[in-house]
Amino acid sequence: MKKSYLVLGLGKFGTSVAKRLSEFDCDVLAVDKVIEKVQDASSYVTRAVKLDIMDSGALKSLSLNNFDVAIIAISYDLEASILATLMLKEAGVPKVIAKAKNDIHKNILEKMGVDIAVLPEDEMGKRLANSLVKANIIETIDLSTDYSLLEIKVYDEWVKKPIGSLKLREKYGLNVLAIKGEKKDINISPCPEDVIESTDILIVIAENAKWEKMNM
Repeated sequence: MKKSYLVLGLGKFGTSVAKRLSEFDCDVLAVDKVIEKVQDASSYVTRAVKLDIMDSGALKSLSLNNFDVAIIAISYDLEASILATLMLKEAGVPKVIAKAKNDIHKNILEKMGVDIAVLPEDEMGKRLANSLVKANIIETIDLSTDYSLLEIKVYDEWVKKPIGSLKLREKYGLNVLAIKGEKKDINISPCPEDVIESTDILIVIAENAKWEKMNM
């Protein structure tokens, strides 16, 4: 069953998150008070709505408790950010993520109970969407438009199998550079015969066009 995502605010960050989630075929409702942004978003998200986040009645009309994850993608208006956070937490949304303008704003959001408070803009939006959809991805570092450096938790299907037999490069565009073991031992020269354990973390160079389509 698809998870349902609510994106409040369609600036650079919100647009980046909404587009990325949509690329992963997620159910996304995008909200902004600017009609032009809403109209643009309607071409790639499941549904887009023109709404002022400061209108608590209108916000409640979205049936907030039906969403699995809510992303508050506004930071320029501290009052709106705080109001949205309060309403989403009160509605019982399982995971609330909010963009912060600065460290003070981030600290306030964290004290209010948001699950993740983020600072950077466009690239962080992409990484956030990746992490939401692909829970095994711990960290993503963009090396170029075509390649990324990833830390990946081992998938259940890989456990107790030799690296070579998984054909990670052919299937997913993943080139294994190193394996971090349970005791933080690092194998920087993994061989095809090395067997994957459930507690391992793989450090890989990934071809973006392939790994982003991993259906796992």
